[in-house]
Amino acid sequence: MTLEELADKISATAKAEGDVIVRRAKTEAEDMKAEAEAEAAADQQRLQENAAREAAQLSTEMSAAARQHNQKRLLIAKRQELDVTWQSVLQVVETPGMKGRSNLLRSMLAHAVEQDARDAVLRPVAIDRRLLEDINSGFAVGDDVDGLGGFVVESDGGAVSLDYRFDSRLQDAWDERLAAVTETLFG
Repeated sequence: MTLEELADKISATAKAEGDVIVRRAKTEAEDMKAEAEAEAAADQQRLQENAAREAAQLSTEMSAAARQHNQKRLLIAKRQELDVTWQSVLQVVETPGMKGRSNLLRSMLAHAVEQDARDAVLRPVAIDRRLLEDINSGFAVGDDVDGLGGFVVESDGGAVSLDYRFDSRLQDAWDERLAAVTETLFG
């Protein structure tokens, strides 16, 4: 074998080995590329699922926050309406010409007389003093008390007190019937 033949043989063998190495490298590169693409697709899928889950959770939280905000605004509006209603009731009651005022005072005074509070002092609200003095219940009439109307009966030097003022009666009635008032106003 000549040197040239030997060189050709070495060259052919090297070329064959190089072709094998290149084919293996290409196959390896294709496998690596396919693996990288599969991994990228899996990462993309995972990221999309996480983003969708986070978006759904954020949407739920925002909806809940909006509902809560609306409920709070509704409660505030209802509270304001109840306050306005309460104030309008107070305005009616504090008016001297309130319809039925005289009969209400007579009824409450009759109840106070039934309590048998001997030596008691009737302390009227200023607006009702004249009417209560005219009724002549048998009680001594003392100094005025604060209130929208009515009176207080005190005995034993003020140790025992029966409150017949419109304020306390009205507050008790309001508290007892607040559910019915709310139902009437808001359904």
